[in-house]
Amino acid sequence: MILERITSPGLAHNSYLLGSGSDAAVIDPRRDCRVYVDMARDRELRIRHIFETHRNEDYAIGSLELARLTGAQVYHGPGLPWKYGSTLVDGQQFKLGTLLVNALHTPGHTDESMSYVVGPARGGATIVVFSGDALFAGDVGRTDLYGLDQAERLASTLYESVFGRLLPLGDGVILCPAHGAGSVCGTRIADRDNTTIGTEKALNRALQAKSKSEFVANRLAEKPETPPYFRQMEKYNLEGPPPLGPTPEILPPLSVIEFKAAMESGAIVIDTREPPAFGGAHIKGSYSIWLEGMPSFAGWFLPYDTPILLILEDPSHVEKAARYLLRLGYDRIAGYLGGGLESWYNAGLPIETLALLSVHQLRAMIDRGDNLTVLDVRGADEWKTGHVGAAKHMYVGDLEGRSGEVPTDRPVAAYCTVGRRSGLGASILLRAGHPAVSSVLGSITAWKAAGFAISKE
Repeated sequence: MILERITSPGLAHNSYLLGSGSDAAVIDPRRDCRVYVDMARDRELRIRHIFETHRNEDYAIGSLELARLTGAQVYHGPGLPWKYGSTLVDGQQFKLGTLLVNALHTPGHTDESMSYVVGPARGGATIVVFSGDALFAGDVGRTDLYGLDQAERLASTLYESVFGRLLPLGDGVILCPAHGAGSVCGTRIADRDNTTIGTEKALNRALQAKSKSEFVANRLAEKPETPPYFRQMEKYNLEGPPPLGPTPEILPPLSVIEFKAAMESGAIVIDTREPPAFGGAHIKGSYSIWLEGMPSFAGWFLPYDTPILLILEDPSHVEKAARYLLRLGYDRIAGYLGGGLESWYNAGLPIETLALLSVHQLRAMIDRGDNLTVLDVRGADEWKTGHVGAAKHMYVGDLEGRSGEVPTDRPVAAYCTVGRRSGLGASILLRAGHPAVSSVLGSITAWKAAGFAISKE
């Protein structure tokens, strides 16, 4: 048996290549899917099946793209009006070399969620289960995606799927979930790459519930953020995303004149440099979304019908930046500024700055009683663990729609965990026309390290 995990950084998305004999299957492929073709070729495998665990919300699925490249058949779970592929029934089986793949309906995260149980074709113990978003290392899938009115039903269903269908497979079964730590599809996914059913029974906090009612109550108590781009992903993953556009390798560098013209025609600028560099100088109106933050935050702010322009720290970053966007379904990437920001200001074009504060400066401003808004842009759970006493809370993903709630008659100092999301939040306020914004370097991490008090009120 050949089992390979392919992880997409940022999204913390896990897809898998499963092979036996000369046959292979891919589970939950990402959109830039040639990686599976290359892996199969190197192992002399033919990809015959593409299995989806559910209609994913956080990235554009690559099933149709991979099917075009390989001729493989796509399969997914029951209950949705799919526009492509074939719908499975519970218990449907597929022979893969010397292996048998059994489709196991495990609803709860979503109604159509499937897991895929793999064992020897001639009988014997189960070897591995691909659990999608039903069961993770350290967590289970979120149950709020259909709305609060459906959350209790889904949580109850998920309990039955996890405790009634997945855990009984056996402690030694290898667990292959669709996401790892950092994914928005769970709230506390563990940073544990390799795990088994037995390991999760012992360590997974969600599985320690002593009853179904406790499990459901724990799920309902969680309030994870839901990025608006999820709706677009659900549409794409039901109907099939558009054919993949230009590959990152041919994304063009633009001259200053071309870049400026695209901006004037309505393109959105994403500055992928680290926030301190953005603070020192940036193009007015650009978003500060650092390179590794793009998978998590681009989908909160970028529309799908508007061209996107990139500012890069280094031109070698272009492929990674473009792939991050393509995996979220953003195809209208117009190019990047050749020569970086230096070419912009060397051409005599205007720049904007963002004030940067140390935690000592922020503490002094608070102690003096300066007329200041301290803005915590972390998530609600992070806020509850402790915050600067004078702070107002507003999650960075909500900030664009709520920027009018931030007073404009006084300076704003934004902070987060280490200063990256605060840089993004500050760029949003600058775009909204706020006259005086700063970002706190090191943010709450530096605040605690300096010995300053935090509040939990």
